[in-house]
Amino acid sequence: MGPSIVIVDDHPAIVDGVRAWCAAAEPPIRVLAAGASPGVALAGTGAEADVVVFDLQLDGAPAFRALTTLADAGRRVVVYSQHADSDTALRCLELGAATYLTKAEGPEHLIPAVQAVVDDLPYTPPVLGGAMAADRHPDRPVLSEREREVLLAWFESDSKQLVAQRFHLSAKTVDTYINRVRIKYADVGRPATTKAALVARALQDGLIDLAGL
Repeated sequence: MGPSIVIVDDHPAIVDGVRAWCAAAEPPIRVLAAGASPGVALAGTGAEADVVVFDLQLDGAPAFRALTTLADAGRRVVVYSQHADSDTALRCLELGAATYLTKAEGPEHLIPAVQAVVDDLPYTPPVLGGAMAADRHPDRPVLSEREREVLLAWFESDSKQLVAQRFHLSAKTVDTYINRVRIKYADVGRPATTKAALVARALQDGLIDLAGL
């Protein structure tokens, strides 16, 4: 069975277009639900989708709070937005999005992005690549606050289960956060496939110090 998505977008034409692109993908991507409210991704069949395709512009304003809610729930979110500025793209990564695309980038990037995110692989479309290159620290991944919290707690713990208990999360959600961090490091050319490698990266980037360890 192929990957699945839920679409959060308040433009029917966009939803219809994404549905058509998903049906034509190989393998086809199943659209389990769609709606104009982020709630469609948190309940019912939408909560079972592998990936949330999320329109940042809901009700006329950037829905950063809704993005945070989805990311904190452990959902893999592909932001699909009309905004093409670097600040918005980087902020979405900080809030926990798996990747960021503009609607101008179309199916040639949206479909590969969904396929990559389902497999916990990095995907950097042109606009996001430009945003990261313009960042003052292009080789340092942008981690959300919760990603940093979970990562540091894992460094201090013997198991992910203990981290899950500490933050009242499921072990699967803890895994999702740590995998996101791995993806972000791989995306900037600094892979960290083991816990020791992640500790080294965190030391290099000042997230922790030797005294903290």
